[in-house]
Parts: sequence; structure tokens; C-alpha cells
Amino acid sequence: MNTPRKTLSLSRVVAPASGPELSPEAQLIAQAIRRRLCITAVYNKTAMVITPHILYTKHDDPFIDGVVTLRDGKVPAEPKLGTFKLAGLNSVMLTADNFEPHALFDPADAKYEGVTLAKLG
Repeated sequence: MNTPRKTLSLSRVVAPASGPELSPEAQLIAQAIRRRLCITAVYNKTAMVITPHILYTKHDDPFIDGVVTLRDGKVPAEPKLGTFKLAGLNSVMLTADNFEPHALFDPADAKYEGVTLAKLG
């Protein structure tokens, strides 16, 4: 009964026909990933600018992995790839700022296999 999940291509922003529909926030993040645009969001009461690299599910909940470029208006001491549960992201908005994929991001990581909804190409 375990069927593999369908994944979205970068050109699609809608959910697979057999899977659950993406929330408006997930659609916005998928669009940001496809267009390589930063997003602003509040996560754990902290305002952030994030470069979303991948949108995927874990235990049927949507998550994104991305690099925080600004945290409360300050540049983090060192860049790192963070994981953010979509339910915890508030006030998600696209910015006009483009980004390049970070070297820390590995799209072939095993944790993304079969659960990816949108990712950088």
C-alpha cells in the first residue's frame, strides 16, 4: 500500500493530482524556489529573509530547507542550511531579490527522495 509520492517539476506550482493540495504558503514558496527569489517570513517570532532551496514533506507535513540571509535585520555569523516547518512560518512574502543555490544544499540528499514538492534545478 506504500505508493511513491509524486514530485513537482520547477515549472509547476500546483500539487500532484493524487496528493494533497498545496496551501497558499506552500504555493508561494514553490514559486519562490522556481524563480529563485528570496522570501521574508517570521519564524519563532524572528523576522528572517530566507533563500528557499527545496520544499518537501516529512511525516506528511511540508518543510523547506533554505539559507537564512538576514535574521532580525542582521547577517548571520555563518551561513547554514536550515530546515523550517511550513506551519511555523508566518507572514510569508516573496521579495524581488534573486539568489544562487548555496554550496551546502545537496538536492540528491536521501531525505528528499520521494517527498520533494519543488526544488532548485
